[in-house]
Amino acid sequence: MCFLKPNSWAKWLPQAEWWYNTKHHTALGLTPFEALYGYKPPMLNWEGNSTVNSVQEIMHNRQQLNKILKEQLLKAQNRMKQCADKKRSERTFQEGDEVYLKLQPYKQSSLAIRNNVKLAARFYGPYTVKKRIGLVAYELDLPSHAKLYLVFHVSLLKKKVGANVVTSLNPPKMDDIGQLKVYPALVLDKRMVKRNNEAVTQLLIQWSNLRAENATWEDYTVLKSQFLKFDSWGQ
Repeated sequence: MCFLKPNSWAKWLPQAEWWYNTKHHTALGLTPFEALYGYKPPMLNWEGNSTVNSVQEIMHNRQQLNKILKEQLLKAQNRMKQCADKKRSERTFQEGDEVYLKLQPYKQSSLAIRNNVKLAARFYGPYTVKKRIGLVAYELDLPSHAKLYLVFHVSLLKKKVGANVVTSLNPPKMDDIGQLKVYPALVLDKRMVKRNNEAVTQLLIQWSNLRAENATWEDYTVLKSQFLKFDSWGQ
């Protein structure tokens, strides 16, 4: 309203205040109006005409305001739908179809220290569709060792067409609480680098759940501080 009617927005402040005070608040468990007065707020749904000119004018202004608000909300809803539809595609699968599963395990990990987990495979599989759940979810036939929920949204699935090649046939290894297992799997090489006039030992680490070509150079002191048993793994 401030944008559409900049000269009259102040007139609608009482109505905005009324809306706020009569709106259910989760923290309170009720409306601020009811918390203050002890009873539910009255509904101000006026219909028909009034013989009092001032009341009739208020009713007319409220109707005009509600009409403008509905139009603006519909426009905003349509814009949001158009933006969302650009990233959507209509796809359905049948029982027995083979699909690739999109996973981003670094989002499920509590370890914020490993940025290179983003290099992990985006799609895993293919896996067989066991059955359809509702309109937009499917249950997949995952390996028995995969500690993942078997039902996935359709947006995470891509149908296998021809002899497509993926980077990983197995889902990432997860621990008992469903978090990604990220740890140094193998030390491939060793080097010394100079930093702040000091010699720093770095190791070329191949990470669990990542391919060998995604190995990274890491400081030995950092690895030792983050993984207490690192010496027994790779040294």
